Amino acid sequence: MPISLRLPADVESRLAALSALTGRSKTFYAVEAIVEHIDDLEDAHLSAEVLARVRAGAEARVPLSELLADYGLAD
Repeated sequence: MPISLRLPADVESRLAALSALTGRSKTFYAVEAIVEHIDDLEDAHLSAEVLARVRAGAEARVPLSELLADYGLAD
């Protein structure tokens, strides 16, 4: 799926330099960066949503001690 990105000038310069140095395309490195970090971005977004639900009282919480006991891992 083609996408178009506008990068800050300094980032584009660094990307171009890396591409020239290694012989890999700028697209290759853009894809690598997205693949490497998308899990972290999803986790951050989802955790913010869960935290908002917890603070609103709409999300149940389970104490760690109870969870460990349920799985036979309590001290």
